[in-house]
Amino acid sequence: MTTNQLLWTRTKNELVRSVERLGFPAELGEAVARHLGSPKAMERMISYLDYVKPKSEELIVDEMLAIRSEVDAWKEKKASEEANSRYNEMLYYGLGTEEEP
Repeated sequence: MTTNQLLWTRTKNELVRSVERLGFPAELGEAVARHLGSPKAMERMISYLDYVKPKSEELIVDEMLAIRSEVDAWKEKKASEEANSRYNEMLYYGLGTEEEP
């Protein structure tokens, strides 16, 4: 198992334990972990669970969706910045198809 896989598995297990400590089924924790996807997002969810101690599954799912939305917005922003950077390079350096005299 790679280091990333090991980190993902450990973080997922910690998230599932946090969900179970609140009295919810492990399956909820598994589903939340799958939807969040990354260890960093799962760590944010664990912090929320440990600090807020939500009383309903709806609150857990709502926070999961909020975290996922923020992650997606961040990824979109980074992709947009990369595209803008490449476009600016193209404007500055050209397409490289012109022959020099």
